[in-house]
Amino acid sequence: MVNSMQCPQCHTEIPLFKNPTPTVDIIIEITGGIVLIERKHAPQGWALPGGFVDYGESYEAAAVREAKEETGLTVELIRQFHTYSNPGRDARQHTASTVFIARAQGIPVGADDALQAKIFNRDNLPPLVFDHAQIIDDYFKQKY
Repeated sequence: MVNSMQCPQCHTEIPLFKNPTPTVDIIIEITGGIVLIERKHAPQGWALPGGFVDYGESYEAAAVREAKEETGLTVELIRQFHTYSNPGRDARQHTASTVFIARAQGIPVGADDALQAKIFNRDNLPPLVFDHAQIIDDYFKQKY
């Protein structure tokens, strides 16, 4: 327990807990492979498109929004893949990422938090930040 706050209606003290921050990552399947972005902000490097879930937003809506913001692609979510929650997966804070598999057509273009977006396949993956190498490895193991 970190702190407490007072209920605005009954004035009872309510404990506040420190919880992992919800995030989403998206494996975008596209002709020729999957889409990765080169991050503009720390930690810099290549990653799956994704980001934080906004308050009042569903995880699915966050995935579609983040994909569009970072790659310019309108995605169709195929299914939820897995949730990754290792406390050390992001050095900035404890996050829990729900990963979605999606499909898209077109040419990805880096925007928002992405310097660039490119298509990679299993044989030409760049070094990846966070735990994204593990996520992509799990994805390819499941796919093949």
